[in-house]
Amino acid sequence: MARGEEPLLSQGRPSSDHSDDRSIEEEDALLTGQKQQSGKQGWPFWREIGLFAWAVIATALVIILAVLYQHQQQTSSPKPSRGEWKNGRPTGKRNLIFMVSDGMGPTSLSLTRSFRQTTTGLPIDDVLVLDEHLIGSSRTRSTSSLVTDSAAGATAFSCGQKSYNGAISVLPNRDPCGTVLEAAKRAGYMTGLVVTTRITDATPACFAAHVNHREEEDMVAEQEVGEHPLGRVLDLMLGGGRCHFLPNTTGGSCRNDERDIVDLAKKNGFSYVSDRKGFDGLNFGTGVKLPLLGLFADTDIPYEVDRRNMDDVYPSLDEMARTALTALQDATEDSDKGFFLMIEGSRIDHAGHGNDPVAQVHEVLAYDKAFASVLDFLERDDVEGVLVGTSDHETGGLATARQLHDTYPEYHWFPAVLANASHSAENLAYQLRDHIAGHHVSPLDTGIKTPPRSPASPDSLSPDSQQHLTQYIQNLLSTGLGISDATDAEISRLVHSSSDPWPASYIFADMISRRAQVGWTTHGHSAVDVNIYASDPGQAKPLRGNRENTEIGLFLREYLDLESEVEAVTKELKEKGEGGWMGKVLPEANVGNRGDHYEGDFRKRGVLDCGCVGGGVEGHVH
Repeated sequence: MARGEEPLLSQGRPSSDHSDDRSIEEEDALLTGQKQQSGKQGWPFWREIGLFAWAVIATALVIILAVLYQHQQQTSSPKPSRGEWKNGRPTGKRNLIFMVSDGMGPTSLSLTRSFRQTTTGLPIDDVLVLDEHLIGSSRTRSTSSLVTDSAAGATAFSCGQKSYNGAISVLPNRDPCGTVLEAAKRAGYMTGLVVTTRITDATPACFAAHVNHREEEDMVAEQEVGEHPLGRVLDLMLGGGRCHFLPNTTGGSCRNDERDIVDLAKKNGFSYVSDRKGFDGLNFGTGVKLPLLGLFADTDIPYEVDRRNMDDVYPSLDEMARTALTALQDATEDSDKGFFLMIEGSRIDHAGHGNDPVAQVHEVLAYDKAFASVLDFLERDDVEGVLVGTSDHETGGLATARQLHDTYPEYHWFPAVLANASHSAENLAYQLRDHIAGHHVSPLDTGIKTPPRSPASPDSLSPDSQQHLTQYIQNLLSTGLGISDATDAEISRLVHSSSDPWPASYIFADMISRRAQVGWTTHGHSAVDVNIYASDPGQAKPLRGNRENTEIGLFLREYLDLESEVEAVTKELKEKGEGGWMGKVLPEANVGNRGDHYEGDFRKRGVLDCGCVGGGVEGHVH
């Protein structure tokens, strides 16, 4: 290009260094072959903007509608085809099943879920039936302590009011409180109790009896069969505790008097069954004549891990629950009222007291099975109904971890260790005690005999007998718990404490807990919040979230529309409260709040001197 000629692209372009942006854009367009964009955007641009905005708005609307629909499904009262609803409750015929998992805390579910997944090869997302129906949690304190017992816990359910530890539907002012079961019976509902412990134990007692302290089990038995200010309030009872119904002149009795409560029950119209043959004759409820009293064990029905080996002797919780449901369903078929049934997985609590993880997982699985059966019943039944379940408290301070040494622990616990066990620690302790007493029970024999009165002392045995005892214990550990690496110290502890079944059972339980790395903080209860479950979260909307245990009791009466009946029952009980029908009145020291201040590390609870009769057979409070 000749000097002095301007470049073609610079023709007409100002020579200033501050050329306007438009000229630069035009030049760039020529160099790159890209079409120059004008300052005013065209239709394609705005079409893309419009489509993008519409997509954002549509997506937001879909999300909002989905959230609103889910919220409505979870919180609004259902509109079932089986009956009309008003103000969040059915207005017609209805059934209410209340399930209590005594002593089961949240960790019990973790323990059992992992055990089930591990032992059956299930995936980690496989859960229990209970897990699918969790709707909230419950706070459990009583009026006398931050740590409740089953009596105060069940009083909160039955009466909807707080009371002191040990109270059986009696308030701190010593007044009886009307229960949802008593009110249901007065309103025309059929009523029932199903448990695996004694039918006179704290939880069932709180629905159909009133005594100042739970140890009055003889008196509870009398009230349950109709010797009650309101007359007979129960139509069906299935469980254990036969010893409180038999006169002390007969074998198997634990009463303090000669009264025959079975005979009293029959005079009040009850039909009576007392063994597996009698239970089988009920034909899962289709062969039942109400009212019915079924007592299948002298005290408590054995733990499920042991009961499954004695199925010809004891019915299971699931079998009893299904029988009760069918019997009550048939009995109310032609009535405009349904039924109220309380079902308790009682011995989850006992497993916690014994710190026995083997008994614990099998008790929770048995309860989960019964829970599923109730759900199936509600699904099939034409009558409107709801299942609500919870625990009265947690027992044992269970943890799915355990630090065995001073060094920092590894993050483990081993469910497979529990799968090696075939018996509960309690069962093994009884076998050992019988062996020392001279019964020589085989380690594979699961029969729990009555503890001998005067067992032989291990210290009095000859060296050969001591050696034989050591070998017997080693075999018992191997066949009963799957333990083959017991230390000399562990064997020695069992040899020298086997004359008392509870210390021996604690040792057996501790041995397998340590190997599974399952931790416990107490042989008593804890103050941890417990879970709430429901068959339908819409029907149990008032119980969603974290609730006081009394709110559960209030829901039970409200669902059955029993508020006025509860008031009437309470008034009548108070009017008939004279005459000592609730047992000896406890001193104020046993009723007031004793748990809100520190009194020393080693404070011991004294034996309660309440003058009670028919004390609990387990020797400690549940």
